[in-house]
Amino acid sequence: MILPISGPVRAPLVRLLRSELRWVLRRPRTQITLVLLALVPVLTGIGVAAAGSPVGAGLLTEVAGNGLVLPVGALSICLTLLLPLAVAMAAADALAGESAHGTLRGLLLAPVSRSRLVLIKAIGVLAVAVTTVAAVTVLGIITGLILVGPSGSAHGLLTLSGTEIGPGSALMRVALAAIWTVVQLAAVGAVALAVSSATDHPLVVLATVLGGLIGFGVISAIPALDWLHPLLLTTGWFAITDVLRDPMPLTGLASSSARAGCYVILGVTLALARTATREA
Repeated sequence: MILPISGPVRAPLVRLLRSELRWVLRRPRTQITLVLLALVPVLTGIGVAAAGSPVGAGLLTEVAGNGLVLPVGALSICLTLLLPLAVAMAAADALAGESAHGTLRGLLLAPVSRSRLVLIKAIGVLAVAVTTVAAVTVLGIITGLILVGPSGSAHGLLTLSGTEIGPGSALMRVALAAIWTVVQLAAVGAVALAVSSATDHPLVVLATVLGGLIGFGVISAIPALDWLHPLLLTTGWFAITDVLRDPMPLTGLASSSARAGCYVILGVTLALARTATREA
């Protein structure tokens, strides 16, 4: 009996996602990065507790005796370099790393559409962003409450405006800061994924992304180039401190999130276009 010829069998999306997330989150470099990032709020909290008085400048001066400020301060510190580095490494391994190890050819020839392949890799990069931000936030909350201590009799949060809010509202603001940080990292990851789709060398991805972020910071400090500032991803990164104000201004958070969304769309579109035309 002659069996009918069927078309190519597509691999189930859920199984592909599970495999990708397992591969991404179990990598030694990802786990080492998580440990290093988790140490940032812990070491900051130990330093503040040992000093016994406000130390440093800016946001860190509000940490002493006000433990729920610590996770926001730790996110602000890590967002300048460490968190983007973690996401850029994940994006570099996603496509450029696969190509460097000779495994990308097998993925391009597998019964998976190239657009679905990019989507799965993007979700893997996003998973790294969520995991690293969660590690910094959770360790920041725990360290802040144990070593630094809550503020006020209600164990709430003393805002930068001098008012005190309850613990529920304080934790919601910390969660908002974490979600906002994930959005910014998603933009970094999308751009890194676009670069990763265009090269076979992961180090090129890291150098391009981190060099671009440093360049954005330099341009932001030049008044003569202020017309470029609204286009720079890093322009609105200072808005994370707005979650510690009362009332909480939403303009900076919203504008920076919208800008990050544009970078996500641009990065994913470029990654899709490059992968679609890439030779197996």
